Amino acid sequence: MPAMITLHDVNLQRGSKILLQEAQLRLHDGHKVGLVGANGTGKSTLFKMLSGELAADQGECNIPSGWRIAHMAQEVSHSDLSALDYVLDGDARFRQLQAEIEQGGQNGQCGEQLGRLYAEFESIDGYTAETRAQSLMNGLGFAATDGERPVRDFSGGWRIRLNLAQALMCPADLLLLDEPTNHLDLDTTWWLEQRLQQFKGTLLIISHDRDFLDSTVNHIVHIEHQKLNLYSGSYSSFERQRAERLAQQQQMFERQQTQIAEIERFVARFRAKATKARQAQSRLKALERLERIAPAHVDSPFQFQIPCADKTSQPLLQLVDASIGYDASPILSSVNLRIEPDSRLGLLGPNGAGKSTLIKALVGELPLIGGQRTAGENLAVGYFNQHQLESLDLHASAALHIQRLSPSVREQEVRNFLGGFGFHGDRAFEVIQHFSGGEKARLALALIAWQKPNLLLLDEPTNHLDLDMREALTLALQTYPGAVLVISHDRHLLRNTVDEFWLIADGRADQFDGDLDDYHRWLDNREDTPPASEEKSEPRQDRREQRQQAAAQRKQLQPLRKKLQAAERQVDKWQTQCDEIEQQLADTSLYDADRKDDLQGLLKRQGELRQRLDTAEEEWMLLSEEYEMLEQQVREG
Repeated sequence: MPAMITLHDVNLQRGSKILLQEAQLRLHDGHKVGLVGANGTGKSTLFKMLSGELAADQGECNIPSGWRIAHMAQEVSHSDLSALDYVLDGDARFRQLQAEIEQGGQNGQCGEQLGRLYAEFESIDGYTAETRAQSLMNGLGFAATDGERPVRDFSGGWRIRLNLAQALMCPADLLLLDEPTNHLDLDTTWWLEQRLQQFKGTLLIISHDRDFLDSTVNHIVHIEHQKLNLYSGSYSSFERQRAERLAQQQQMFERQQTQIAEIERFVARFRAKATKARQAQSRLKALERLERIAPAHVDSPFQFQIPCADKTSQPLLQLVDASIGYDASPILSSVNLRIEPDSRLGLLGPNGAGKSTLIKALVGELPLIGGQRTAGENLAVGYFNQHQLESLDLHASAALHIQRLSPSVREQEVRNFLGGFGFHGDRAFEVIQHFSGGEKARLALALIAWQKPNLLLLDEPTNHLDLDMREALTLALQTYPGAVLVISHDRHLLRNTVDEFWLIADGRADQFDGDLDDYHRWLDNREDTPPASEEKSEPRQDRREQRQQAAAQRKQLQPLRKKLQAAERQVDKWQTQCDEIEQQLADTSLYDADRKDDLQGLLKRQGELRQRLDTAEEEWMLLSEEYEMLEQQVREG
């Protein structure tokens, strides 16, 4: 009988919410599967069941015995291990043999026994383990010297990359990856795609990046109405299959027609310009594709537009011979960029090349070292980046954020507007303290849209957004009449919203004559030519100076790192106490009638601890974002 994963009549519940009910699924060995569904439908919980962290409430979940399972941890470790050792820990058998050989040598074990251990060590490529681990780290964007740094020195986003490297290090039969591209840029996303295409085992991925899924999976499991629906083919194929079913329903069909009409008007706008650039031609093809898949998202809870300021300027914003960087050290030089009212630009470039730095200079957040920044008289900027989520008032509601911008606005108008961003009913008036990262990102985008900008500067706007919201944002940007400049690793959004790319690399910002496929080829050619710093003839003195410089840069991070570590300890403290309460609540005798008071006391204590844990986690997240931003500045500087 072929090896396969089977779920039979599985019920899965978290708290009072039923996630799966009598669910069925069969996955054959070697299947590469994308797991999709609305937020809160149980994707991550299903992963926990498959990895053995929790059991089904009812039914059977069978995974072939002996299968090695690797999963990408979502928790952020603050280990004292070096980054390289942390990644190597992903290969448990390698570590076990390594320890047995060392112990055997110390205990004077006989040559035959040691010989067998060494033979197995060689059979699992143990002698190349460090090289393979370093290769994984290089592919994920780490510097050559990062392997020596302790894990706790890295910011939250880079620790998540280490978790991904650790999972990839395991020679797994089943690999579970939950949002692996969330903290990656476009370059490392492409590298990960190639890596997963070569993976021989069974792969399950949770991702909101449609192009990433199209490149890595051959099946889709869609969680809907507490069932697991298996589709054969890529994510785009799944959308078409689901669209055909939805289009048969009259109510859905009417909404579908409205969305398609919006797309057709947009296509008409650009068809006249199609001869001007190859990007416009490729964009029209993408829009035609979007027409076919649009019905799959007609039941999306998100439907909004981004209004534009009535007045504009020509140009809106301009940099002339600009030198941009930190502390008088330029990252980019001789930048000449002119943004017109109808410009739609995408920034490309390797990690750390200065894409985000350029946007900060355009916003005016980062003063120029040299050159000139000229803003039009009627410039109205809408600026989005991940750190702006920190500026939200956690003790205010989404509605109050809008009302502070427009004190005289009617409540119903606020309700209608926020409903398009998924904040329906009373949700719009709840304080946002316990909102998820995706909800906060949606609110930040809503606040930008409310202010009617005529220039949108968007730095990774799709992080934390699910597929439905990404599609809604893509549609909104297509019909937005103002100027757009965007950094994103979401290729679907780039293909469908920008007409021109700029390449940020080697200290320069230049117009890129090509599309995303051409950029991919540019990256491949660039990697084929080793940089001078990797030549074997590099003097030892230069390497020592580089290490000293890296140590000095890391010292800048120490004060904030201490705050971050203190916040981590607080999270650990409250989490431990929450776990202890959970264990006590698992005692069945606690639910006897004569122990009612004990139960109520524990439940009250559990509520208090969860509130403290939420507060501590929120503080940790804010500090982590601040640390990551400072770390990036140090890297770019």
